Amino acid sequence: MVEIALRTRAEVAESPTWLAETGELLWVDIPAAEIHRFSPSTGSDTVRHAPQHVGAARPRANGGLVLNLVDGVGLLDPDGGFRWLADLARDGVRGNDAAVDPQGRLWAGTMRYDQARGGGRLYRVDPDGAVVTVLESVTISNGIGWSPDGTLMYYADTPTGRVDVFDYAPSGELSGRREFAAIDGGSPDGLTVDGDGCVWVAVWGGGQVRRYAPDGRLDRAVDVPVDRPTACAFGGRGLTDLYITSESKEGQPLAGSLFVLPGAGVGLPERLFAG
Repeated sequence: MVEIALRTRAEVAESPTWLAETGELLWVDIPAAEIHRFSPSTGSDTVRHAPQHVGAARPRANGGLVLNLVDGVGLLDPDGGFRWLADLARDGVRGNDAAVDPQGRLWAGTMRYDQARGGGRLYRVDPDGAVVTVLESVTISNGIGWSPDGTLMYYADTPTGRVDVFDYAPSGELSGRREFAAIDGGSPDGLTVDGDGCVWVAVWGGGQVRRYAPDGRLDRAVDVPVDRPTACAFGGRGLTDLYITSESKEGQPLAGSLFVLPGAGVGLPERLFAG
């Protein structure tokens, strides 16, 4: 059963990431430009501000964080210093979800503020700042994840109503795009892959997180006490607890809070950006 991990009122909480070294959950509030660290052991939630609206924050191998921002990808150093890594600026567009691949590169998605169809992209950003545009003409670039063996990549462009899967090569090349799961009763938002190769999807507007088996079959549906869960990630001791972020909604006092499903399964360790 889903529990309240942190009762708060984030506008759009996103990008949950477990920091094993400190036992904290990293998450962001996109329009508030806030980067949070939540400690389940103490209940504390510390906040620092990003220089722009922040779609995602992920840990770096060299310490600090890599951020998917409005004008591109930036690096936040352990001492608090900030510098730009990749310029992705386009009028009316901001960074959204992002994830680190098995080789330590950042896959950074974008979307238009007005959510115009085809206005976003998916980029691959190397640790040295080199950028490859992987997908053009996406609308709301969202959940990204890889199979445990690194041969498949899962991806959600939210308005399509489905999660797609690609064959994935270590070079970062994608091929064989096909539908993995059609999402009804809501829209696919953030996702994570567990140690069994199952894909957990936050169903925005559907009030659920769903687990899909490697063959795309719906394996489990878990109700969340808000309409708009936004993303999910495994954390806690042994990576057995599924943390779920959410978006505020009028008339739902818990909307915007952080939730947890204890003992949901076993997750995969968070990959570190190699820059």
